[in-house]
Amino acid sequence: MHSDSPNDSWAIRFAQFVQRFGTLKLSILFVVLSLVFTLGGSYVIRVSMGSQVQPDDFISAVILTMLSAPWVLYFFSELIKQLENSRTNLKEVVSQLESLREEDVFLNRELQSNIRQLNHEIEQRKQAQEEREALFKDLEREIQDKSEQEAQARRLSTLLRSIIDASPDLIYYRNEEGRFAGCNRIAELMTGKTEQELLGLTPKDVYEEELARQIVASDHEVLETNASITEELWLRFADGRRRYFEMKRVPFFDKEGNRLGLLSFGRDMTERKQAENAAAKASTDKTRFIATISHELRTPLNGIVGLSRMLRDTELSDEQFSWVSTIYASAITLGNIFNDIIDLDKLDRDKLELSLKTISLKDFTEELSSIIRLLAADKQLELKTSINEPLPRLVEIDGTRLRQILWNILFNAVKFTQKGHVSLSVSSTKPDGDKAYVTFVIEDTGVGIPESEIDKIFAMYYQVDHPDHQSATGTGIGLAICKQMVDLMNGEIHVSSKEGKGTRFEIVLPVQISNSPMKVAQLQVTGLNILLVEDIELNVMVAKALLEKLGQKVDVAMTGQEAIDKARANQYDLILLDIQLPDMTGFDVASTLIEEDLVMQTPIVALTANVIKKRDEYLENGMDDVIAKPIKKSRVIEVFNDLFHAPPAPLEVDGEVERPEPTKTLSNILDMDLLQMLVDTIGDEMVRASVKVFQEKMPEYMEILQLSLSADEKSEVCSQAHKIKGAAGSVGLARVQRIANQIQQGDHPTWWENVHDWVEELQMAVQHDMKALHDWLNEQQVDD
Repeated sequence: MHSDSPNDSWAIRFAQFVQRFGTLKLSILFVVLSLVFTLGGSYVIRVSMGSQVQPDDFISAVILTMLSAPWVLYFFSELIKQLENSRTNLKEVVSQLESLREEDVFLNRELQSNIRQLNHEIEQRKQAQEEREALFKDLEREIQDKSEQEAQARRLSTLLRSIIDASPDLIYYRNEEGRFAGCNRIAELMTGKTEQELLGLTPKDVYEEELARQIVASDHEVLETNASITEELWLRFADGRRRYFEMKRVPFFDKEGNRLGLLSFGRDMTERKQAENAAAKASTDKTRFIATISHELRTPLNGIVGLSRMLRDTELSDEQFSWVSTIYASAITLGNIFNDIIDLDKLDRDKLELSLKTISLKDFTEELSSIIRLLAADKQLELKTSINEPLPRLVEIDGTRLRQILWNILFNAVKFTQKGHVSLSVSSTKPDGDKAYVTFVIEDTGVGIPESEIDKIFAMYYQVDHPDHQSATGTGIGLAICKQMVDLMNGEIHVSSKEGKGTRFEIVLPVQISNSPMKVAQLQVTGLNILLVEDIELNVMVAKALLEKLGQKVDVAMTGQEAIDKARANQYDLILLDIQLPDMTGFDVASTLIEEDLVMQTPIVALTANVIKKRDEYLENGMDDVIAKPIKKSRVIEVFNDLFHAPPAPLEVDGEVERPEPTKTLSNILDMDLLQMLVDTIGDEMVRASVKVFQEKMPEYMEILQLSLSADEKSEVCSQAHKIKGAAGSVGLARVQRIANQIQQGDHPTWWENVHDWVEELQMAVQHDMKALHDWLNEQQVDD
């Protein structure tokens, strides 16, 4: 705080005194003092001057004082007031200045602090700016990297989209609500909608009702289980084509694991499906071919076996008996080879089954040995048969399959043995309850099998490559079938061999001991009036001779209609009915006889040399039993005894038959009247143009037809056949029209059994008849 100066302290103090004492009091005091001073001064001056002091001197002094003193006093009072005010104001100004100075000092200090802070902030901002610049550079680099990544992602996305669109597979994905969220080009072609048009649609909006229901069910399963599924579907494209797809549906998730929907991938498997159908068709054709060959080969074979067997029972010289025995054994051998082929087909189709029946092991072995002995004698070999007792008297086993197994091995033993002997021994373990193990051992003194080849002999079509074996040929399937049959019978087969010394086969089979009595081997009924329905004279000769030798009376019919006519005119005790007849099938004959009540008390027994159907199928078609060709005396006796003496017993049928399809005889392939009318009416060129359009459209029609058939779409097949029928009729292709008309008749009772053949026939007819049509158009005449 500022203090008073020593030079003006008295004035200030005086001014303060005047302020404190009061102006009035001071004025009175000053007047009094002035009067005293004036009076005193006047007296002193008069005295000093030696004048007489007169009262007038004092009065004038008093008057002058009284007149001047107030004004002087007033002047000084105002001066003092002004001075005091000035001082007070100055003091306030000084105080304010002091305050301002202190404030300035404070502000100066604050300013310095702010300057320091500002300098610090400037430094920090410079540092932050440097960091920001570095960050901007990093950000620029990151933005550049991201831009490059985005560009790369766009390129990859474009590439991926191109790959997806170029993929031949069907690809689409749907969200959780089951609505389409994207697809590829194949899906667009299939649905007939663009991806934008598909967005938001459900399967019910896109597919047929049944297909949509199936797809929704599959989608629901995927979303319920969060697991992928695979199924195969026939899908129809927007242009009407049907394709067979293997569809795989998988759920898909984001990186946080949230499910977004499901992806569907479909691979076009139409060619594979067609190949499978073609393979199935080929298998069916092969089976049908075997059935046909069975009939055609067994027919003469039956005659050879039957007649040679009958000749052996007549008066013959030793040489003649030897020749006939060789014929008989050779025919039996051929029949067994054919049985191998039949069983091979059954194995391929998993149709080979066991049919157990009661046999005597001793009788079975002696019967088999008697035939093999003929083959061995033809090569001057000895057949040694050993039946080691005790053997179970009767066992339950498939005698046909066992005979085939042993026959193949014994036949090979004879075939590969040039000198010495072949032996067959039979033994059995002690029965354990009603079960036992029977062992068949076949040994020979032949060329033997190299040790390196032993493990291969059971392979299909394998034949040992050895110089000593060149003279013995075969199919290479016999042992392979034997192995599979032994496995089917839960048995074992073992082989050991030494080159130049021989081979040993051992077959061990589990059997069930039978307590059922054997069927009586002697015929229990004679004098039957039998109608034999057979169209092949050789078979008639053998069967009739056998039946008459058994004491029966035989009437013969060689066609189905003849058999029906004779059944209407006569009463028979038994009808032996061949299945394949020239005018109708044996099933058709049986059906007619049953419908007309002609066989109320007359059994019908089928005669068959075929291999397709089972015994139950014959029974379902009105037959009472089946006798397989070649006809065996033992089988005839067994059936006759079952039907007329003993209660029926199950028996095994060596083969099956397939109903022959009626042949389609198409005499005219072109509708000549229509074609001539078209040429006369619209002209040759217009007809040619119509034929060209038909020829261009036909491959598409046939493709759709075959795809629909592969998909088992009966209605589509019939619809497409109807279209082909109409198109063929418009250009005069009469045979194509007739075949297409057959295909379109979906209510035909055997439509499914025949449609594949009809389609194949249609395709062949189109190729052939189009050429004939072009030839006719070129030559204006029918090329017969």
